[in-house]
Amino acid sequence: MGERRYFGTDGIRGRANSHPMTAEVALRVGLAAGRLFMSADDRRHLVVIGKDTRLSGYMIEPALVAGFSAAGMDVRTFGPLPTPGVAMMTRSMRADIGVMISASHNSYLDNGIKLFGPDGYKLSDSVELKIESMMDQALGADLAAPDALGRVKRIDDSQARYVEVAKASFPKRLSLQGLRIAVDCANGAGYKVAPTALYELGAEVCAVGVEPNGLNINAECGSTHPETLAEAVRTYRADIGIALDGDADRLIICDEKGQVVDGDQIMAMVALDWAKRGHLKGGGLVATVMSNLGLERRLQAEGLTLERTRVGDRYVMERMREGGFNLGGEQSGHIILHDYATTGDGLMSALQVLAVLVDSGKPMSELARQFEKVPQKLENVRYKAGKPLEDAKVKAAIAEAEARLAGQGRLLVRPSGTEKLIRVMAEGDDAGLVRSVVADVAAAVKAAG
Repeated sequence: MGERRYFGTDGIRGRANSHPMTAEVALRVGLAAGRLFMSADDRRHLVVIGKDTRLSGYMIEPALVAGFSAAGMDVRTFGPLPTPGVAMMTRSMRADIGVMISASHNSYLDNGIKLFGPDGYKLSDSVELKIESMMDQALGADLAAPDALGRVKRIDDSQARYVEVAKASFPKRLSLQGLRIAVDCANGAGYKVAPTALYELGAEVCAVGVEPNGLNINAECGSTHPETLAEAVRTYRADIGIALDGDADRLIICDEKGQVVDGDQIMAMVALDWAKRGHLKGGGLVATVMSNLGLERRLQAEGLTLERTRVGDRYVMERMREGGFNLGGEQSGHIILHDYATTGDGLMSALQVLAVLVDSGKPMSELARQFEKVPQKLENVRYKAGKPLEDAKVKAAIAEAEARLAGQGRLLVRPSGTEKLIRVMAEGDDAGLVRSVVADVAAAVKAAG
């Protein structure tokens, strides 16, 4: 695969108003993706664009609109809408391409551009590289004729349409009547749709993080700051807490005592329930190399498999499509429900957890412990230059660590997709051994980097 100049593991991302997250780069993305997706036939071509609540969205969105319309594509803008809502509307409106402007769980200082194909799935690496190769062309190349420019409209009912699709993923036989739910929308893209959907399904909703001002997205709230949700659960004496991130494609749950439940426990809970009902496809679920060994063992005990992929929800999705799985996700709370969505969806995942909760009649704290976690230790080691993982001493340290863990755990050493970090993670039944192994490998990486 070629060297990436703009696209990282999840679209283009960076600090707002400095390269690559500038109006100029956004304009170039619009021009390049517009040219690429304009096929030879003479029908009108369409791009749909959603965003979260960051101040910089007001700069990025018009630049993208200018690029796409100059390439001859019609544009529909949604305003604030969760990432999975943009993916859904791309398919629903038969658009040629969908765009989400968001930096997910990062602070307002950053922003990003994610692209979806006409099928609602994130674009493949190869298509992203094609767009990259076209982005540095002269700005005046291949522009549409004056009478072929794209027309631009704002769509006002996209949030309502997404709410209806999300509600339809909740089992018809159940209701949220009698449940008190605390929901933290991270002052982000889900700030209207999540409380609305939960209320319309019958719940009493106590919402926080629903007053975005452009600067407070993910600020001490949302899935990356679960203590805010835990406090809301205790304050409102809620039965369960749900926290979304800035673009609402991931979630973290709190039980009624305010204890955090991560993505691994959520996947176990939904997978085992679906398996019991005959809904689970593929004989198991797909997760990443970061998911806890305890999850794998719990699934194996029920005759189910855990397939692992590289970190990144797009890789989970690719494996799910290849293997016919309908459930997958990440420990961080990206859960993909392939029967209902083409990407991670925090609200729909929350509704699946609520379905299990309502059906069981048990408190969330009982359901939250689907398996005992195996001790896991992660250390991030910063490096300045070079490729520390190709260093002979680092390779030797990794080999020795793997030998020490053999049969009782596993080691994972990988570079971060977004910054100059090497992530060293180990897990195993012996917590002391796990700590020691991570310390040794991290020390070798530090010495090399």
